[in-house]
Amino acid sequence: MICCYILFSQKLQCHYIGACQQNLESRIEKHNNQEYGENRFTAKANDWQLILAIECSANSQALRIENHVKLMKRSTYISNLTKYPEMQLKLKQKYL
Repeated sequence: MICCYILFSQKLQCHYIGACQQNLESRIEKHNNQEYGENRFTAKANDWQLILAIECSANSQALRIENHVKLMKRSTYISNLTKYPEMQLKLKQKYL
């Protein structure tokens, strides 16, 4: 599944936004097992939980949505994305 995803760490009290073209569950497991390297941001915690996955039609769309969410830099925006599915639809349409 191609998607943009948002993880949350209780330990760090912060979000991580990413995009993937592979199995999302294994991607999260790799983040939690520090398989992307000890110097990566996600290596700071091992309790990453998925809070949102936005399925995309192409990797380029997923990357554009990832950038958009990262530019917002607000947990309120992420919270609203999870509460209001219409926001997700607008993002998908904007970055087709």
